Amino acid sequence: MTMHLVGPYLSLNGKKKGKTKFRNADQARQARELDASWKELLKRQGVEKEERRRYNALKAPPLAGNYSLTIPEGRSTRHIPSRDTGGNATLAPAKVYTGDEMIGIGQLHKSNAIPIFKKSDAEDLAKMRR
Repeated sequence: MTMHLVGPYLSLNGKKKGKTKFRNADQARQARELDASWKELLKRQGVEKEERRRYNALKAPPLAGNYSLTIPEGRSTRHIPSRDTGGNATLAPAKVYTGDEMIGIGQLHKSNAIPIFKKSDAEDLAKMRR
């Protein structure tokens, strides 16, 4: 995906919010008090964020025993035979110009090869006309 096609809504460094600005000092103090009381409530209830993550990680089953690389029952297609087309594909012969209409190959710009059929075409190419 090319970045010049994507709008400004795409963020490559996450969706983190910046520092919260408050209208005045009273609102900032009130927000700090509410945050402190919320953390205190979580601590009283025993639901701290790090402990909750650790608890969920330990509760999860191990990954090694859950995976197997065998085909599940009923999903095998061994009963369907392969199709035999009866031959091998060969390389097509190279296309080579065998006529006498074309007098040469001109180059207009960089690697742009153009067939030349008339002398006037060659003169136009030399004058950079298309």
